[in-house]
Amino acid sequence: MAQDPPPGPGRVTSLHLAARTGEPTFRVAHARAVTGHGLAGDRNYWAGEGLRPRRRGAGRASGVCDVTLIEAEALDALAREHGITLTPAECRRNLVCRDIRLNPLVDHEFRIGAVILRGLKLSEPCARLEQLVRPGLIRGLLHRGGLRAEVIRGGTIRVGDLILPLPHDARPLPNVPAPLP
Repeated sequence: MAQDPPPGPGRVTSLHLAARTGEPTFRVAHARAVTGHGLAGDRNYWAGEGLRPRRRGAGRASGVCDVTLIEAEALDALAREHGITLTPAECRRNLVCRDIRLNPLVDHEFRIGAVILRGLKLSEPCARLEQLVRPGLIRGLLHRGGLRAEVIRGGTIRVGDLILPLPHDARPLPNVPAPLP
């Protein structure tokens, strides 16, 4: 059976952080992605000792979520189909991307500049997002609310960086010492 070609390449069109949960996001030109922690300066940054725990509490707080991404095309469709216009900051995702399909990146690694991320799961819209922004978002962004990802290899992400899915056979190996013979 033939496998679909990987999505992309795409491009980061805007980058947003929020200092604390529930606060408005603000636009930045670049952000430092830290392996096992997230984006420095963001509300979801893990500032604890060692790497972020694989599970943290219940509901939305469960699991790992270092970075959130959304397709600019999803925001365009939200305006066109539901009459809801959101600025990139209002969607509350860290990266707004264009020309890449994010849903197929679940369980796959991809590169943004020198940074490598792994798609974890879809970032479905929640009641909290709808409460913070405006009614109708859940229905309008269902199954196109973006992607939750973890940082595999850190570095700096910049507006304008290309987003390139990594072929399965070209995945970078983690920094794990080789077993002794």
